[in-house]
Amino acid sequence: MRYLLDTNIFVYLATDPELLNADVQAIIQDPDNILCMSMESIKELVVAYRRKGLWAKRWRTPEDIIDSVMNEYFIEVLPIHEEHMRTFAHLTTNDAQGHTDPSDHLIISHALTERMPLISSDRLFAFYRNQGLDLIVNYK
Repeated sequence: MRYLLDTNIFVYLATDPELLNADVQAIIQDPDNILCMSMESIKELVVAYRRKGLWAKRWRTPEDIIDSVMNEYFIEVLPIHEEHMRTFAHLTTNDAQGHTDPSDHLIISHALTERMPLISSDRLFAFYRNQGLDLIVNYK
């Protein structure tokens, strides 16, 4: 089965796997599963590295992060296409709880369009289940 990892799940996997609950660890460790990330998550990782120097002890350059995603963790990076942007354009966002992050909305739209379960630790993502999001929650 294919799963879309939210950016925070990759960060936990690469830097502190103990932050992943047992269910998520089982999904990630199952060799029959295909782990994917949206290109939007790659952008988020690069931006966080450049702006804040996050994970500088783990990776020396933003390019090292990209290489690690694909070659160390064997995660398939999915491009963003028109159909993802159309889902994004129609997505009802959770403004009432202040969920205004366009990167989150695009990752959710990616999961919806591809009909893939999304694994995330973001508590605000549950709102999108009523729009068809198959959400696997990583709460410890």
